[in-house]
Amino acid sequence: MITAILNCYRRPQNLNAQINSLLDQTIPPEEIWIWKNYHSETSGIDFSQSKYRVFDCNHNWKYCGRFAAACLVDTEYTLVLDDDTIPGSRWIENCLETHEQTPGIMGGVGVSLATDSSYQPNTRYGWVSANEEVVEVDLVGHSWFFPSEYIKYMWMEKPMWDNGEDMHFSAMCQIHGNISTYVPAHPRNDLSQWSSLYGMKLGVDEVASSAVRNHGKFYEERNACVNRLVGFGWKLQKDK
Repeated sequence: MITAILNCYRRPQNLNAQINSLLDQTIPPEEIWIWKNYHSETSGIDFSQSKYRVFDCNHNWKYCGRFAAACLVDTEYTLVLDDDTIPGSRWIENCLETHEQTPGIMGGVGVSLATDSSYQPNTRYGWVSANEEVVEVDLVGHSWFFPSEYIKYMWMEKPMWDNGEDMHFSAMCQIHGNISTYVPAHPRNDLSQWSSLYGMKLGVDEVASSAVRNHGKFYEERNACVNRLVGFGWKLQKDK
């Protein structure tokens, strides 16, 4: 029913906890795949004995590689997790139930943009804000849950490889499939439904792409993504 794709780059220390969190789901994935981008710090990690399917790359395919792997999925649904994302035990259940009510891409952190020319300012939802209700947004990140057939839309246009896989996926699905993007409820009193239990701890280290030291380049690239996708016909929430 579900294939989960994990990303291993410079945070291999999170991998076992992620796998355990998936095995502990009330609706666990049928398959777990690992996409290992190359980095010199982790090049020596040996996955040859892993019982999971592993894409062990000799190149850093950055953000979009794992979405290329999603093209090979045979299950009905796909779950993609960032390497700093360890979900609560009912996250997949939450995504499935939300998808039944509001079909689309389900994500862990949603972003609603304020302008069609830049990434900031924006409003964020999900584990960063504990939204009590389902929220429709422009894009989601950290965790993506979607019917596996959606992945074909990702490749209708070539992504910008250095950044923006999150907005590219949502934009392509909206433009070519009339598919919306949502953040399921993250109730304050029920962390089991959350997409990420330790995001504020695991996602702020020095290797984070959005780390302060990377802000200038990071947001310049994000702005370029917004402009490019709006040019393709991406309609933001503020304009609907």
